[in-house]
Amino acid sequence: MPFIDTILWPIKWVVELILVAWHWLWTSIGLDPAAGLTWVLSIVGLVIVVRAALIPIFVRQIKSQRKMLEVAPQLKKIQDKYKGKRDQFSREAMSRETMELYRRTGTNPLSSCLPLLIQMPIFFSLFSVLNNAQKGQAGVGPLNAELGKQFGDATLFGVAPLHDTFIGSWNAGGPWQVMVIAGLMVVLMTASQFYTQLQIMAKNQSPEAKASPMYRQQRILLYILPLVFVFSGVAFPLGVMFYWLTSNFWTMGQQFLVIRNMPTPGSEAAKAREARLAKRGKLVQKDDPGVEEIEQPKQSTQRQQPISKARAKKQGGQK
Repeated sequence: MPFIDTILWPIKWVVELILVAWHWLWTSIGLDPAAGLTWVLSIVGLVIVVRAALIPIFVRQIKSQRKMLEVAPQLKKIQDKYKGKRDQFSREAMSRETMELYRRTGTNPLSSCLPLLIQMPIFFSLFSVLNNAQKGQAGVGPLNAELGKQFGDATLFGVAPLHDTFIGSWNAGGPWQVMVIAGLMVVLMTASQFYTQLQIMAKNQSPEAKASPMYRQQRILLYILPLVFVFSGVAFPLGVMFYWLTSNFWTMGQQFLVIRNMPTPGSEAAKAREARLAKRGKLVQKDDPGVEEIEQPKQSTQRQQPISKARAKKQGGQK
């Protein structure tokens, strides 16, 4: 699709630049430029740079989600107020009150989705660059024809081409090393995805959220979504799977830090954080979504000057 390619062109150019820069770094310290390990390490470096650059967007998404959690009780009151009323006047009134609530609290239900929409072109570009490179094709920028062919011919352990897939090796009867590596990565991707979602469901949900119908739907998805990796992973080249697995590990670690340091108010993670802060003699300011830590005020150690009886009597007379 030429239109999509035109939109993704500048992003793909930057992605290629980062990939080639990491490849140059590894080869400059002595690694074989044509080795599969060198290109795998370049993919890992590419994921680290891209995900690190997206941290501000991720933080903004977390703040937007926290604001929506804060207004959730008020939003439920509005919905309960007009529950069962289907006439036009009631629907318009509920819509007006909901918009007024969003305006008054400075929240926007779409703001939490915006960071995801921003990330999508980047991820599509990453996939396209890695997929084309493993076919030996030149990229749109720094990944020239020579590097593209080098990437396409790269193998792990000398027998597992990075461009090969589990299903391709299965149909061709080998090499078995590709099936073993791909199968192991599918298991790791599925496990990391499941654990990441389990952290959110078990530790970072408020009691109100756990009582909602949406929570029950999320619990179902908790077991369904990881299966996506089982069915899709077998069709992806090894190089793309290394990107996907590294990105999953990054997400898992990032989510762990967020739940530990910026938990949802009222969740089990928030209670655990308060207990840790209490051990260190600190208070938790809950009105800030970022959970600001404030040390307890220390008692004044300034010595009180003694007052003579005559002076005390005089001060009492002045009162």
